[in-house]
Amino acid sequence: MTTVAEVPAGFADKVLSAQSTFRSVMDAMARPGSVQRITVPVGTPDEMMSGTAAIALTLFDHDTPIWLDAAMSAAPVIAKWLKFHTSAPVVADSSIASFALAGDPRNLPPLDRFAFGSNEYPDRSATLILQAESLTQGPAFEMKGPGVDGTAVLQAMLQPRDLFLRLTINEALFPRGIDVVLVHDNSIVAIPRTTRLVASGA
Repeated sequence: MTTVAEVPAGFADKVLSAQSTFRSVMDAMARPGSVQRITVPVGTPDEMMSGTAAIALTLFDHDTPIWLDAAMSAAPVIAKWLKFHTSAPVVADSSIASFALAGDPRNLPPLDRFAFGSNEYPDRSATLILQAESLTQGPAFEMKGPGVDGTAVLQAMLQPRDLFLRLTINEALFPRGIDVVLVHDNSIVAIPRTTRLVASGA
């Protein structure tokens, strides 16, 4: 059992670290497929990558329900860390989650189990934060869409392997849809709902 005293620290400087992380996330969203770095130091449970932890400390609060996959749920310290540092409620029902954290995305549920938002409130959709094996090596994914000059190429070891195929659901849903942030250590890549796969070397 993890006590409050044993919960890992978060940001050393909450304000400046959150501002820096927010800029990195916004840069990633503005330039889909580009690898951005989160450079601020952050304490984190062993099972959570530093980029994931920094995003959580920056974007989560008491109004953002969080869903954890089985890998994240298997480490009770993660839910305790999230509650202690962000006050975000951890929910079992993925359909009401604002954010979903996946430590082992191979077992990610079908995307229709997450919130797509509504035409009036598309921002009420879920953002999936998926931890990846690599964001610099692996199969090449060529993408296009707003924020991409021509096409962008991402080399990454992604799970689930059919992630981009699953994300084609966004085409019919727009302006609703699912946004994805990929994380490896302190590097992040965003795949907004408007981004489309052109070709894949997977």
